[in-house]
Amino acid sequence: LSWEWAAAHFRFRQPHSDLAYALEAGKGGTRAVLMAVQAHIITYLLFTRDTEHTHLERLCRIGQREQGQALAVALAETLWAAGGGARAVVCLITTAGTVMPRTGYRADTFTDRIRLFEFSEKAAAQEFISDHINYFKCEGSHGVILFLYSLLFSRTLER
Repeated sequence: LSWEWAAAHFRFRQPHSDLAYALEAGKGGTRAVLMAVQAHIITYLLFTRDTEHTHLERLCRIGQREQGQALAVALAETLWAAGGGARAVVCLITTAGTVMPRTGYRADTFTDRIRLFEFSEKAAAQEFISDHINYFKCEGSHGVILFLYSLLFSRTLER
């Protein structure tokens, strides 16, 4: 994957601003993934989240904590749907590589450190993602790639 994919993560606009609900999307192929997640974030903020604010205020008056929660819900919903409503797989990066590359394989210091976490309950997947949200939203986390891998494993390679 290109450097754009490697650098991509889920980054919100400034909290408590007019665009606090919006993900920042750079140029390149990651934009489509970000916009699909963005749709789930807006749906959660407008229709699911319990708050006293009106619809427009629901989007603009969110802080950093609410941004992280909205992202966790959006990622979990998407992975659960990809798993056919029966499972979700979340990919995270471990601290050290544990696999020696085979002959003819070039290690990328990323793929060989991925660890899979499988869930058979949507609530458990959402809680796990919420607890590990920095793996998806911090700079240098490869968050969009991790989510893309999680989608593939949730959907299964056969499907």
